[in-house]
Amino acid sequence: MPELPEVETVRRGLAPVMEGAVIQSLLQNRPNLRFPFPERFAERVSGARIERMGRRAKFLTLDLSTGEVLVMHLGMTGRFTVGGGATADFHHATGNDARHDHVVFQMADGRSVTYNDPRRFGFMELWPAATFDTYPRLAAMGPEPLSNAFSATYLDAALKGKATPIKAALLDQSIIAGLGNIYVCEALHRSGISPKRKASSIPGQRAARLAPAINQVIAEAIDAGGSSISDFANASGELGYFQHRFDVYDREHKPCKTCGANVKRIVQSGRSSFYCGTCQR
Repeated sequence: MPELPEVETVRRGLAPVMEGAVIQSLLQNRPNLRFPFPERFAERVSGARIERMGRRAKFLTLDLSTGEVLVMHLGMTGRFTVGGGATADFHHATGNDARHDHVVFQMADGRSVTYNDPRRFGFMELWPAATFDTYPRLAAMGPEPLSNAFSATYLDAALKGKATPIKAALLDQSIIAGLGNIYVCEALHRSGISPKRKASSIPGQRAARLAPAINQVIAEAIDAGGSSISDFANASGELGYFQHRFDVYDREHKPCKTCGANVKRIVQSGRSSFYCGTCQR
C-alpha cells in the first residue's frame, strides 16, 4: 500500500493540474470502490473549483468551492493519471488498462485526471469542510512526521508506558500519522533500535535518535519520489526510486550496509520486519 511519501508524490504531481482549476464534469464508471461513492457524486463536484489540494497521512484531500472536502485514498493499487501528459522515463503498464478507469475528472481547461484501481481498495468520500476536523478516518490521527508537532519530546510522551513493540507503536496512526511498514523498518535501522524492543523503553536517548531518523527517511523518500516495490507510480507515470536506498527493507539474508551482518526478517502483527541484529538493539 502506498505510504506517506508515495501519496505526497502523487499530490505534488496532481496539484499543478487540479489546484485552482474547475471540475467541469465527473465520469463515474461503477457504483463503488472499497465503499460506495458519495450520493450524487458527479452532481456535487461538477462545476466546483478546487481551492486547495492537500494531504493528511495517506489521504489526499480536495477543498472544493462548494464547501465540501473530497477525501481520496489510493488503497493498494490506486493510481491517478493526467491525460495528455508525456510518458516518463520510468513508465510501466500498471494503471493503463481502461477497464479499471473508475473515475475521470474532466477539468474545465480541457485536461483530464483519471483514477485507475484494478483491485478497488481505494475510496472517495465527501465531507463538509466546516466540520472536517470531525471526519472519522482522520480525527484521531497523530501528528505528521515532518510537522512541528512531531519531535523526540513528543515521542517521549506518546510512548511512555506502552508495552507493545516499538514497530507496532510506530505503525499506530494515532501516534504518528502516515508511517507505514517500509519507512518504519528503515527508521528503526538508522536509529539502531530493534523492532522487538518495547515502546516504553524508547523515551530518552533512543527517542532522540529515532525522531530525526523518521524525519530523514520520510524526507529522503519524498525527494526520491517514493518507493516502487509494487504498483506505485506517480501522476506522470514515473516510478519512485527510494527502494534502491533501502538499508534493510526486503533485504533478508543480504549484508547490512552498516556492519555487513545478514539482515533478518521476523513477522510482527502479520507484517514483515527487516532488521540487523548486530546494529539494532
